[in-house]
Amino acid sequence: MTTAGRAARRGFLALGDSYTIGEGVPESGRWPMQLAALLRAGGIAVDAPRIIATTGWTTDELDAGIDAAHSVETIPTDHALVSLLIGVNNQYRGRALDDYEAQLAALLERAVGFAGGEASRVIVLAIPDWGVTPFAMQSGRDRAQIASQLDAFNAAAQRIAQARGARFVDTAPVSRDRGGEVAMLAEDGLHPSAAMYALWAEAAVPAARAALRR
Repeated sequence: MTTAGRAARRGFLALGDSYTIGEGVPESGRWPMQLAALLRAGGIAVDAPRIIATTGWTTDELDAGIDAAHSVETIPTDHALVSLLIGVNNQYRGRALDDYEAQLAALLERAVGFAGGEASRVIVLAIPDWGVTPFAMQSGRDRAQIASQLDAFNAAAQRIAQARGARFVDTAPVSRDRGGEVAMLAEDGLHPSAAMYALWAEAAVPAARAALRR
């Protein structure tokens, strides 16, 4: 691909679950939408993201969802930016960390393929700790165990992303520190509000900018 061809790439593909589709918030409040807006405001041209995500999806369900989307309309393989955020439902359902690692690595390969084979154009976001939310407090689940398991999932995600040459964005600390605040929650007391997604988008800007300025 020529330098001019590279410069013309503007597509943004966001892969994930409820955190990417923005359960409980308007479309403009989703973190990929906010990230694209921040990039454009900073003078970096990027399209509004195409989102492939559904509330409740695990890693294998996202993989199947990509297949389903691809069967209806071919997903381009020349995106300027691809994001991946998946795994909370694996942890919630008690699935093994080993399975998550293998399936995440496979999904990352698909993400790299959608970025034209350039892993540096892929950003992987950390899973937030839902154990700090009112929903978790009312559920009776062991919140310390939730935190420990999600730390392990995120450590695996960071290792896998960095080993492949993708960019890892650690949104877990701000989610844990502020994820229990009323203003940071959707009405269900579990999913983030647009205000929390704004913090994620801000955290992702440096990695996204580096990916898009290659």
